[in-house]
Amino acid sequence: MLDRQVIDSLFPADLPSPAELEQKYPPRQLPEGAMVTRLGPSPTGSVHIGGLYVGMINKDLAGRTGGHYLLRVEDTDQAREVEGAAEQFTRAFEYFGVEPDESALAGGEYGPYFQSQRETLYLTFVRELLREGKAYLCFATPEELADIRARQEASKAPTGYYGRWAIWRKAADEDVQKALDEGRPYVVRFKAPEDGERRVSFEDAIRGKLQHEANRNDAVILKSSATSPRLPTYHFAHAVDDHLMRVTHVIRGEEWISSVPLHLQLFDALGFERPTYAHIAPLMKMIPGGKRKLSKRKDPEAGVEFYIEQGFPAPAVQYYLRGLANGRLAELPLDEALRTPLELDQFGVAGPLVDLVKLEGMSADYIATLSSEQVYEQVLAWAEQFDAQLAEVLKADRDNAVKAIGVEREGVENPRKDLRKWSDFGPQYGFFLPALFTPVAGPADERVAGLNLAPEVVTAFMNTFVEGYQHLDEQPEWFNQIREAAAKNDFAPSPKEFKKNPDAYPGSIREASQLVRVALTGSTRSPDLHAVAVVLGQDEVLRRLRTLAG
Repeated sequence: MLDRQVIDSLFPADLPSPAELEQKYPPRQLPEGAMVTRLGPSPTGSVHIGGLYVGMINKDLAGRTGGHYLLRVEDTDQAREVEGAAEQFTRAFEYFGVEPDESALAGGEYGPYFQSQRETLYLTFVRELLREGKAYLCFATPEELADIRARQEASKAPTGYYGRWAIWRKAADEDVQKALDEGRPYVVRFKAPEDGERRVSFEDAIRGKLQHEANRNDAVILKSSATSPRLPTYHFAHAVDDHLMRVTHVIRGEEWISSVPLHLQLFDALGFERPTYAHIAPLMKMIPGGKRKLSKRKDPEAGVEFYIEQGFPAPAVQYYLRGLANGRLAELPLDEALRTPLELDQFGVAGPLVDLVKLEGMSADYIATLSSEQVYEQVLAWAEQFDAQLAEVLKADRDNAVKAIGVEREGVENPRKDLRKWSDFGPQYGFFLPALFTPVAGPADERVAGLNLAPEVVTAFMNTFVEGYQHLDEQPEWFNQIREAAAKNDFAPSPKEFKKNPDAYPGSIREASQLVRVALTGSTRSPDLHAVAVVLGQDEVLRRLRTLAG
């Protein structure tokens, strides 16, 4: 083992001791059973919906037990860091109501909350492992490592840096000193125990007792001495951070299960109390012939930004994600589901399917519970960020927008549910606002084509309707004007009559009313025509009718 003075010379002279760090980051004074949880996103890309999912779980468990939920940005892989990614975390977690109790932004006594700012803490414990002979310097070059791997593959040995393949594990002190004197770059490797059990058992809070092959690789714990700052690998950083931040429960994706044996070795070597691990099944997507993991590269809905840009209301997404964690919650009313605590032992081990159709249905149900004023305010907030034209129109025509939202929503037993997310407002309600509506310009307009009416029939009917139009308050009387205009232009009084003798009529009352609908809304589907006319007002109704009449 290297002389202590040699080891210490490799580190800053003012490094704190482990005891000093234990004193600086003491055990938290929390109620019995309180959970301290953390989310550790990496700023190497956009936030995955799975990150939001795990964050929601972390926040819920910590909050209901009187603990703390912290956000620690794991930015040790600085070569792959994407500019602005860390700021996106804050935006996403704020939007969906999963803000941490502690973070770089929120503050806290157990920071810093960026791993790149915790270099001193890692170096302290790397030095300690070297002093104790539980780690060593490795000067193996990339070419040597590639050669080791090639020989392992050729002999069908497990790949890795272990046993006789770990060429610097038992190097003589003089050889290590010579390499240091020559200024050769090195990494620090953890010395995996050679005399432990071949298999390791551990308790997973979701999956129960698990067994896995014990780690035998001498994993890198501190990256190359040729880099600055000297940052650790994820495996070592998470052990130091989770201990000093006093994390009790590590909740993460199931892909980390295979790393648990190494992580437990690190905790034991460092003399730290082991946390409780809980490994969550990944979010899945149904595809032809089966299902696969939701992928940010392949699936737009995998990114959190998708849900923000589309304007899904945060409570609806929270409700949906809680249902993925525990299917029983999806059957409860939204308010009750959001209040019901999550329990790790009730999580499934099969990956839940992300179903946008189901989410949109839940979202529509939620929006239907909001008042017109609430919908207006939330659509406006979304539009100010993603649709400047809509935002401008909404602010300029506020009263009409609120009235439009209220059509077949306010004061009815079964409110309309055509608004599933805020980005639906333009397509579904834009026709109410003159500044957003393009009038139907005559019988040749493609929006009329589907009614299969001759141009002269369209013109004649619309002119008749316009000439006698009155802006009446009562729906039956108002609709009778369509019936009268239809009769004057030889339309059948009912679809049934038209079907009996189609050659005798240009169409039925259905086609006639659809002409008015298309003129007023640009579509054959809309809320009640009279309700639409009331919101538009007489002048705007006549303007649109006359435009179609030509």
